[in-house]
Amino acid sequence: MWTGLLTYRYLNKTNPVLDAGCDRESMPLRHDMRNAHGGVMAAPLAIACPEPWWNDSETIPAPLVASLQILDDARGVRRVEVVRDVVHIGRKNGFSRSRIVDADDPARVIATSAGMGVSLGDVPGGYEKADNAPLPVEDAPGMPRLHEVFGAVRGGDGLWRLPPLEAEQAAPHAALHLGPIHIVLETAAMNCAADFARTDGIQVESWFVMFSRPGVTGPFRATASALPASRERIHVDLTLHDEGRGDRVITTGSASFRRIDPGRRS
Repeated sequence: MWTGLLTYRYLNKTNPVLDAGCDRESMPLRHDMRNAHGGVMAAPLAIACPEPWWNDSETIPAPLVASLQILDDARGVRRVEVVRDVVHIGRKNGFSRSRIVDADDPARVIATSAGMGVSLGDVPGGYEKADNAPLPVEDAPGMPRLHEVFGAVRGGDGLWRLPPLEAEQAAPHAALHLGPIHIVLETAAMNCAADFARTDGIQVESWFVMFSRPGVTGPFRATASALPASRERIHVDLTLHDEGRGDRVITTGSASFRRIDPGRRS
């Protein structure tokens, strides 16, 4: 499942518990993981450090809450590394937090993360680490955006949708994986905040997601609504619906953006 998931395969996420020949939990930062002005996006960072930190060799984890605070827009950072702090792992529930740092300069903290989740059961016997060779995704300014790769499109009603569920976007329990969820929600959030601010000069600073139900059918529709948090900040509330399963809500979340000077390159 690890090597089959588009999320980790395409973003080149490595995990020492799952990947053979790997000793660090890390991920590159490419152009498609940044906003229009070069600042880092929230979704790739949330994918880099999925919470809670459970040994996938021992259990099948499912996230419930993910929270991310972005402290540095990561300009000039080529790769991030995740520094884990496992708070508590119980029989069914797990709690962890992380620091996401510049892999070349660990003193530079890009973001902090925290979250909780549940165990869906034990891993079947015969577990082995995977030979997960990085996918040759060439980093370039004109490369496709993440939402394009994951199939998210904006409909005539102005709303963003993921297509019906397919295997490469599904977690081991046959539900929509956290990767495409983060990606489509941030795409909707960025569009909503930019429309509200009347500029794409915005940088996400806070990201919060609650996974309330599994998404099992699709298409999956993201809705976003904005309100001013202050003169310089915009708050966006987010909801993801499984249209093929009675339009039920499967995920809710929120994002906070600050206005930036598009000409500033710090």
